[in-house]
Amino acid sequence: MSTVRIGTRLVGSGEPCFVAAEIGINHNGDLDLAHRLIEAAADTGVDAVKFQNYRTEDFISDRSLTYEYVSQGATVVESQYEMFKRYELFPAALSALREHCDRRGIIFFSTPSGEAGIADLMRAGAPVLKNGSDCLVHLPLIRAMGRTGLPTILSAGMATLAEIDDAVRVFREAGGKDLILLHCTSSYPTPAADVHLRKIPLLATAFGCPAGFSDHSSGIVAAVGAVALGACFIEKHFTLDKGLPGPDHRFSADPAELRDLVEAVRALEKSLGDPAIGPTPSEELGRRDFCVSCVAARDLPAGWEVFEVDVSIARPGTGLPPRALGWIIGRRLGRAVPTGKPFEPVDFA
Repeated sequence: MSTVRIGTRLVGSGEPCFVAAEIGINHNGDLDLAHRLIEAAADTGVDAVKFQNYRTEDFISDRSLTYEYVSQGATVVESQYEMFKRYELFPAALSALREHCDRRGIIFFSTPSGEAGIADLMRAGAPVLKNGSDCLVHLPLIRAMGRTGLPTILSAGMATLAEIDDAVRVFREAGGKDLILLHCTSSYPTPAADVHLRKIPLLATAFGCPAGFSDHSSGIVAAVGAVALGACFIEKHFTLDKGLPGPDHRFSADPAELRDLVEAVRALEKSLGDPAIGPTPSEELGRRDFCVSCVAARDLPAGWEVFEVDVSIARPGTGLPPRALGWIIGRRLGRAVPTGKPFEPVDFA
């Protein structure tokens, strides 16, 4: 599997998992809140934050379409057009957000909804593009992303394998080289039984590129489990307060939860370690103190022919191991061996 460079970070096998806070529309159309979200996200230790710089008219033409969601404990039904329009980011804001991320040492990126949005991000200096699950079948948009030469992330929520294959093929035919695929379940929040993390290694194998997880479940269990299965990129919705008004806040991670996620991912990465079988450095002391050897069951004089009753199996593990019992029986001692002493090769004549 190849690695992909995003800014100063490499993403792929053997690299630390890239963790992105998906701010999305959780800025509620308020740029001051957007900047506070960047600050809070940076404090959790994430690698990046992601916004959405869509233009509502790119994907909604029927203004009678509605969306139902839960906000502040109440069910809200409203016009999709009006809701998304309320959360649009103007192109002029993108550079300021990217500069803020630069100051905090994290990466800025965003999801555009058309070629104009891609151009806005390139002018703002975004080092990577993101395509959302709803637009995985928008092949002209993916083709335009491929033509930029920028690394691109494709989320695969709601998609069939054939649709993912179409998107990957179009991206690569357009000249795109650096691709990351994200397994995603487009359900908000996603029930645990509908997460299906085992899709992640399948995506990596099927398409020969780094694979990760765009997490819409509650809590951090799914995201941490994804890393254990090989996810090299995690995206998690982020809010300052789950009680803020809006469609995404209630299932987003707050600062404490996101910090827990980052810390758990880093701890898990250390725990995954090396697949080679054998004692670790920290186990060497245990091999001496806790393992067992062949030891003298009683005081044995020099010249004694050792019988099976003369040998016990006991700690410490510094002598001949139990598998050497057949070699020991019938041999004569070259020196006396007191009770409890582990047998060593030098004990025998």
